[in-house]
Amino acid sequence: MAQLWEQIGENLRFIGICALIVAALYALARLAERFLPQRRRVSVATRVSMIGLFAAISTVLHLLDFPLVFLAPDFYKVDFSEVSVLICGFYLGPSAAVVCEGLKIVLKLLIKGTSTAFVGDFANFAVGCSFVLPAVIVYHTHKTRGWAIAALAIGTAVLTVFGSAFNAVYLLPKFAQLYGVSLDTLVSMGTAVNSRVNSVSTLVLLCVAPLNLLKGSCVSLLTFLLYKRIANLLK
Repeated sequence: MAQLWEQIGENLRFIGICALIVAALYALARLAERFLPQRRRVSVATRVSMIGLFAAISTVLHLLDFPLVFLAPDFYKVDFSEVSVLICGFYLGPSAAVVCEGLKIVLKLLIKGTSTAFVGDFANFAVGCSFVLPAVIVYHTHKTRGWAIAALAIGTAVLTVFGSAFNAVYLLPKFAQLYGVSLDTLVSMGTAVNSRVNSVSTLVLLCVAPLNLLKGSCVSLLTFLLYKRIANLLK
């Protein structure tokens, strides 16, 4: 019985941390908007419709995730859902991007559920926001082609650094705890991919960081190629 209550307590703490981070990211987005140049004026109905549309597209792209087993263990998967979130944020602003990212996770959970005790879903939201928020904020300071490239590069850099550090400090230990496996087991899965992996730090450095960098680069390229075309259609 004591073990059951301890597990319940751990789950509640995890939910509480998730809620705090979600609230903090949304508050950060709203705060950033206060200091950015005037955003595009659209009606509330249009804004809600656009966020819903982009979230639905993001959900479909998220459901099409796939592992890169030559680069990282197969519990790490890549998807291109942030393309739609970035386009939403570039068009409507930082808070719209955070809401779109959150709706994507909610819709994915309703359709498919979770296979990672919600850790992977929370990771996708938090790490995704670490990518899209800096990129959207920088882009909205100067909406030019050059600043768009800079924004996407900065977003990719933050994604790579934050995503890797967050995995090492919180996500991997929490995943191991909720799944009842040891960190050594997760490290050994990384060793099977790259023989130089022998610890959590090397797993993150040699597997997670390159994966995040590759994803950020691909998503940035697709966003750069698509945004203006889609924005012209939306206008």
